[in-house]
Amino acid sequence: MKLNTSRWRDNNSYDFFDTLPIEGLAWECLRRSVSYQRHYLALVVSGAERQPFPAEEQEHWGLRFPGSA
Repeated sequence: MKLNTSRWRDNNSYDFFDTLPIEGLAWECLRRSVSYQRHYLALVVSGAERQPFPAEEQEHWGLRFPGSA
């Protein structure tokens, strides 16, 4: 999964960031993480990407807060 970086200097490519909710912004940053990409690829290869994401994995990637609200 190679990221297309050909338009990284084009400000218009990032206009949508201004309208993202906090979850969307977090996802845009997380999906660019090479470590996360490797982890997701391992899930796909093992056939586990359709299974619920374990709570400890959610915490590891910042998808859930460790404590209660």
